[in-house]
Amino acid sequence: MEIANVKEKAVVRTSSKASRLGRDMLRVWQLYVLMALPFAYIVIFKYVPIYGAQIAFRNFSASKGIWGSTWVGFANFIRFFESYEFWNIMWNTIALSLYQLIAGFPFPILLALSLNYVAHQKFKKTVQMVTYAPHFISVVVMVGIIFQVLDPRIGIINVILKWFGFDAVNWLGDAGYFRSIYVWSGVWQNVGFSCIIYLAALAGIDPSLHEAAVVDGASKLRRMWHIDLPGILPIAVILLILEVGRMLEIGFEKSFLMQNPLNLTTSEIVDTYVYKVGLASNIVNFSYSSAIGLFKNAINLILLIAVNRFAKKLGQSSLW
Repeated sequence: MEIANVKEKAVVRTSSKASRLGRDMLRVWQLYVLMALPFAYIVIFKYVPIYGAQIAFRNFSASKGIWGSTWVGFANFIRFFESYEFWNIMWNTIALSLYQLIAGFPFPILLALSLNYVAHQKFKKTVQMVTYAPHFISVVVMVGIIFQVLDPRIGIINVILKWFGFDAVNWLGDAGYFRSIYVWSGVWQNVGFSCIIYLAALAGIDPSLHEAAVVDGASKLRRMWHIDLPGILPIAVILLILEVGRMLEIGFEKSFLMQNPLNLTTSEIVDTYVYKVGLASNIVNFSYSSAIGLFKNAINLILLIAVNRFAKKLGQSSLW
């Protein structure tokens, strides 16, 4: 009898919670309508395609379909690991990603700190506009600008070198320059836009802290170090975790457009290799390219979890 009463009370509590939830949803139904479109986007373009990930474990044939294709297990992964190109591709990807992370991560912070202390509003807005604008240049146009600026004959860089008596340099034809060109052009293009979130975080710092520091005679550098940097540190840690989680997701378009036979030894990364073996090859191999892509995403997930856990152990902000 007591068990029946307990069950009845549990059912009543559950139904009351459901009705209360329904009333709450109706009260703010506009928010759920706004959320519906991004939610549908995530489900359709992020979760539904997971169904096709099993191609990596099959010898996929378009005529047989996914379920009709032969299951081969980890054969495609083993083929990639044993490929003579594996270590070169992985090294190119990791080296370029680390270079990009080390060179690009501090500059938005430095720019945001600098702009935060600019008193002349017109100058501040001009700098913001000049640094934000390159972000909206498409990748194709950006690579075209790089080609023009670094052209061996008419490029502005080589013209300046010739003025000072130096020989022209074939920047894009030397594999040793590829990573630097890729990274620093990306820093120039994205540093202004990336600093927006740090400016927003700086705007949220309590002004009384700066007022007290000024009264105590603290310089601007001291205020940056003891007030501003601790204030934006949680945001910086979150962004760093997200960047590490995209370690192998450098970007296909720019790398592919900047490639040529002379710099291929350093410009061939995982994304461009997947495109070539999956679509651009004479004999396309969807299963092999899917296995490489799945391996890349698995490594990114492991790095994301590891760095997030490391940040949590250090007492810093984390994603979860």
